[in-house]
Amino acid sequence: MTQKHTTPDGLVIVDKPSGFTSHDVVAKMRGIARTRRVGHAGTLDPMATGVLVLGVERATKLLGHLALTEKEYLGTIRLGQNTVTDDAEGDITSSTDASKVTRDAIDAGIAKLTGDIMQVPSKVSAIKIDGVRSYKRAREGEEFEIPARPVTVSSFTVYDVRDAVAEDGTAVLDLVVSVVCSSGTYIRALARDLGADLGVGGHLTALRRTRVGPYKIDSAKTLDQLQAELTVMPIAEAAAAAFPRWDVDAKRGKLLLNGVRLEMPDEYAGAGPVAVFDPEGSFLALVEQHKGKAKSLAVFG
Repeated sequence: MTQKHTTPDGLVIVDKPSGFTSHDVVAKMRGIARTRRVGHAGTLDPMATGVLVLGVERATKLLGHLALTEKEYLGTIRLGQNTVTDDAEGDITSSTDASKVTRDAIDAGIAKLTGDIMQVPSKVSAIKIDGVRSYKRAREGEEFEIPARPVTVSSFTVYDVRDAVAEDGTAVLDLVVSVVCSSGTYIRALARDLGADLGVGGHLTALRRTRVGPYKIDSAKTLDQLQAELTVMPIAEAAAAAFPRWDVDAKRGKLLLNGVRLEMPDEYAGAGPVAVFDPEGSFLALVEQHKGKAKSLAVFG
């Protein structure tokens, strides 16, 4: 009798290679995990590398809630050139000598892009404008505006400023930066806006995501490593790492699973999604407090 293959429910933390879309990684993981039920928590541009959180089997129900968490990046911003895409994938649209830009001016520009800011996403992005993806409109040569949206840049740090010469001979500056930001923040838009503020243009030449919520690059595996040995973070462990924890007794756990809206302790007011565990440590559900009671977001028990 052939043994039925079962894929464990949980998260897979992938170190995405450059040149792959997030969808490419999902497709590859479907083959590795031998299941169609694979999704991702927030895309990463093809050029970028680093942490991409995938959900396998029932853990796909967690992904929409994980996508809202804070992200951390390491990147390189080139001052002195604009591109169509605001990153190195697109054609250069202007070149300006950036050699006279001072560190003080750079720091002042970065200060303006730190904190709660309004950001216009890159035109070549997956944002939908009237139901059509922005990059599709851009490729078809349409003239359109993307409305600015609020994002939070918790920290924006320059580690190094390097003099460089671009292929066309322009004197440029390469900034090695780290950014901690809210979901939905475009790092290439930060590069574009910093360059615009300094009057020389700017784009992103390299990007590596080092953290999504509590999941860090040191726990991520490459696709080759996952092909050799599929490492799945159990769903209970993943939920405990990402959300506040609420432990309930067996009786209340059963009531919750049967759709009863239990009273929730005040400490969870405004906390967003909360992971509920039973006395055995089993992950039962993701809930949020609504008018003092537990409103179920996804059930796992």
